Amino acid sequence: MYLITSGDFMDQLIETIETYVKKVPPLPNNIKEVIVKFAPWLAILSVVFSLPALLSLLGLNSYFNYMGISRYMYHSLGTGYMAKYYIAQAFLVANLVLVGLSIPGLFSKSKSGWMFLFYSILVYGVHSLFTANIVGGLLGLVISLYFLFQVKSYYTKEAPTGSQEGTTAKKSVSEKN
Repeated sequence: MYLITSGDFMDQLIETIETYVKKVPPLPNNIKEVIVKFAPWLAILSVVFSLPALLSLLGLNSYFNYMGISRYMYHSLGTGYMAKYYIAQAFLVANLVLVGLSIPGLFSKSKSGWMFLFYSILVYGVHSLFTANIVGGLLGLVISLYFLFQVKSYYTKEAPTGSQEGTTAKKSVSEKN
């Protein structure tokens, strides 16, 4: 079985998207700098505004089960409606986690922050396919990828691998053995 890793497949996907993004007019540098400056704050706002929606969905889920409404919804609306409801929850959680993970990297302008945001956009695109929001999802995906790839060159720092204390502790343990 072939597993998708962040290596070959994602590198090829990023290169393919870059070739298409290079064919469209680039943003001016001052606009790119503004996007990079405010991206972490927009990510924080995204998480803050998504969290109540997630809690609301989870609360409705427990309410439906408590009141027995979920049985009614299964029978009258079909299992497809409830499946879409659970899929929406899963994608919202995944997107929320990925955007949340991107925030420290966006502040430090590291490549990992950019990659988490890239994964978040891909999750959004897959969610749009599952919910049959083809036109809106495709439009949002293309616009998001355009802006993200326009500022990719600003995110070049590598993520910190650990503190000095952690590496010192590892050395002292290996020296004892």
